Amino acid sequence: MAEAKRLLSYNNGKKNSVNRYRTSGSSSFSEQPPRGKRALLCCVSYKNQKFELKGTTHDLKNMRSLLVEQFRFPLESILILAEKERYSPPTRKNIEDGFQWLMRGIQPGDSLVFYFSGHGLRQRGLHGDEIDGYDETICPLDFQTNGMILDNYINTTLVRPLIRGVTLHAIIDSCHSGTVLDLPLVYNMNTRTWDDNSPRNGESSCNKGTNGGKAICISACQDYQQAADTSAFSPEKNMTGAMTCIFVRAVKGGAVSNNGKKITYQGILDHMHQSLNQEEKVSCVGAGFRRALRRKIFQDPLLSSSEEFDTETEFKL
Repeated sequence: MAEAKRLLSYNNGKKNSVNRYRTSGSSSFSEQPPRGKRALLCCVSYKNQKFELKGTTHDLKNMRSLLVEQFRFPLESILILAEKERYSPPTRKNIEDGFQWLMRGIQPGDSLVFYFSGHGLRQRGLHGDEIDGYDETICPLDFQTNGMILDNYINTTLVRPLIRGVTLHAIIDSCHSGTVLDLPLVYNMNTRTWDDNSPRNGESSCNKGTNGGKAICISACQDYQQAADTSAFSPEKNMTGAMTCIFVRAVKGGAVSNNGKKITYQGILDHMHQSLNQEEKVSCVGAGFRRALRRKIFQDPLLSSSEEFDTETEFKL
């Protein structure tokens, strides 16, 4: 079974009421982030709410394991926000504080990771800086009372400050997440070229690039699509985010199947798209969600970037 990480949109410009502690073995807000590698992992389950997600617990486990075991992230370089007793909850304030922690004192050579698993929405844009006219959002645990986090804010906070020599990878497993970092370039899987996603109003204030650094985002789906919570891709039949599960599998499996050869962005994208295309039947259920039984998973993972690069480049965090 699978259910979409999608919430009802807005009614008269206001949110409808439906929608995806201290850290242990990881960093905390008050600590100075270490040089080199650092990561912010935000996994939101919305426990005991009618739009609760079952897969984010396993998403957290899988992503943390990938960072530590494959990319050698020190435990103290990872800040986790999750609905577990030993972690701080993924409220809007904590996520925004986490952004500040991630960017604090960045220096050339630093490798940053922002991972989000939860619900996402879109709303009519107010600034004229979106090609499709919509802002994309992520939904914190308390989004119904304290609001969502908009793509404009994420871009301003995580992308614009990146200085030369610093690279940010964002991995976003939520509905409508395609351009949630508002990056100026989107990779076209059909033509294998980069499409311009820059604002069309011509205002210099709408520059969505970096301050010399590099930002890369792998999103669960296109802006207009839903992302699935499903057990279809887990050998143990655990509920996970479809994108997270196949992303981790692509990276780990690539290391084995390539016999030590480099894992590329293109290889990861190809694996993810092929896996999703092979999964034909799922169920989308849940209060407030669009119901569609026994339907194909309709999500196309998307790669976006602050600058063009060769997708056959080795994927490194």
